[in-house]
Amino acid sequence: MNDSILFKIVFINKSKVYELYARDVFSSEIYGFIYIAELVFDQNQSIVIDPAEDKLREEFENVNVLHLPVQSVIRIEEVKKKKSCKIRDIKQGDNIAQFPGIPMKSK
Repeated sequence: MNDSILFKIVFINKSKVYELYARDVFSSEIYGFIYIAELVFDQNQSIVIDPAEDKLREEFENVNVLHLPVQSVIRIEEVKKKKSCKIRDIKQGDNIAQFPGIPMKSK
């Protein structure tokens, strides 16, 4: 595999927009899902730590392969350089909407 290929994956999870980077992305063998593997996080040991990236690293630290439902994926881009991973709220006026599904009952 070519280590220079890098993908930026933007998807919706729990009413938040996640931005992750990965080296391996393609259609999953599970119908309706996208296969994402080899997640990439900053490896530098600098004094400044990005809290959003740190939170994502903790959330996905034991994940070998991520299978995302197609309807939750907003965009997949092949990029030249990795930027910071992010988690952000969906703001009113954003041109982002979650695919309609079965509403979850609140407890």
